Amino acid sequence: MEKLSQSRAPIYEALERFRRNRVVPFDVPGHKHGRGNPELVQLLGERCVSIDVNSMKPLDNLCHPISVIKEAEELAAEAFGADHAFLMVGGTTSAVQSMILSCCKKNDKIILPRNVHRSAINAMVLCGAKPVYVNPDVDQRLGISLGMRRQDVLDAIEKNPDAVAVLVNNPTYYGICSDLKAIVKAAHEKGMLVLADEAHGTHFYFGKNLPVSAMAAGADIASVSMHKSGGSLTQSSFLLTGKGVNPGHIRQIINLTQTTSGSYLLLSSLDISRRNLALRGEESFRAVTALADYAREEINRIGDYYAFGREMINGDSIYDFDPTKLSIHTLDIGLAGIEVYDILRDEYDIQIEFGDLGNILAYLSIGDRIREVERLVTALADLKRRYKKDRTGMLSQEYISPKVVMTPQDSFYAEKEQLPLEETRGRICSEFVMCYPPGIPVLAPGEEITDEIINYIVYAKEKGCSMTGPEDERIERLNVLTERG
Repeated sequence: MEKLSQSRAPIYEALERFRRNRVVPFDVPGHKHGRGNPELVQLLGERCVSIDVNSMKPLDNLCHPISVIKEAEELAAEAFGADHAFLMVGGTTSAVQSMILSCCKKNDKIILPRNVHRSAINAMVLCGAKPVYVNPDVDQRLGISLGMRRQDVLDAIEKNPDAVAVLVNNPTYYGICSDLKAIVKAAHEKGMLVLADEAHGTHFYFGKNLPVSAMAAGADIASVSMHKSGGSLTQSSFLLTGKGVNPGHIRQIINLTQTTSGSYLLLSSLDISRRNLALRGEESFRAVTALADYAREEINRIGDYYAFGREMINGDSIYDFDPTKLSIHTLDIGLAGIEVYDILRDEYDIQIEFGDLGNILAYLSIGDRIREVERLVTALADLKRRYKKDRTGMLSQEYISPKVVMTPQDSFYAEKEQLPLEETRGRICSEFVMCYPPGIPVLAPGEEITDEIINYIVYAKEKGCSMTGPEDERIERLNVLTERG
């Protein structure tokens, strides 16, 4: 087979040809290259709205690619070391859901850590799969969930030989990786597929001295957030498959839920960003790693903050660590991560990726420069000087082991009633509660509500966490299953 040229960007090239042809549009979208919406042109620019177009023969069709989109997929597959790549315009949420829906049907078991993104549990609501949760290890000092211990995964596989798949976070939001190669080996020996949520691992495919990527580890399917560390537009992602996975079946599953009007702004951004990383990724991510290492050193020098890194590696539940992740523990200055997050934004004009009860995450990628990192370090030092207080009474535990009573689907669609939060103790939840980001549910449908969970929700709200999920927008009431007399 002829080697593909990673300097090509077929969708981008086709859009440039289309622009030069000055085609008269009697199709959608209705803004007609921006002429019908001048404010949109003013915001986005004429070049941008002129390529916000619909599928047509010269531009291919995302639902059934045969030309330029197909070429872009082949280039992406080669760049990522995958057998096939699918361009996704519904974010990595759509990719994760397609990944799970492609191998799980009603009552199928899937083994996965409980600290998954809500999209994975959403997929089980849709297809009726039964989760077999492996509780991740927890770092008590930092209050964060880690990866899965090897033995815990092996035990789950042995106890559930009828499970169809194992899902692994590679890495977690905090940059922590499980032993993916060992999990792949154990799962494949039992005929199970291995799925990887790589929302935060795009750079693993292009950088050197980084944790192993899912495709290199032999995983079957991976969801990759190109828009996070890869530089494409928000909401654009890749779904990758390995050998032995039927791409035609995957396409059918994707087409169940993905739009038939794929945005060419998103598609071209995937195409251009893949080209950029294929040509310059190694150099780019070497610089990102160096920037993160420098930031960790400077922040730890301030004192009372802990910017954690590769020293955390324990060979098991922290099998590896993503050095581009700049996570900072804040409790020793007497402030929750979300409080530091708010102060940095409101008083220093610095937007952090997220803050939880004990940590913040500054997301570093190919667009960051040393001067921005130095501004963050200076702000953290000043913030400590101005706001440090005693940490007595601070809640640190981020992960609460769930009590799973029913499947997500059965509980989500069951007869329910809405009760005040403090009256839900002992009841089965039928909706989600989470801080977003990171979007890992504190409560998911089918789980029992405990005192610990209620206290966590109340505390997180008091500290200013952005709580999402429940029907009640103020999160003062929760939907629970109706008790039958």
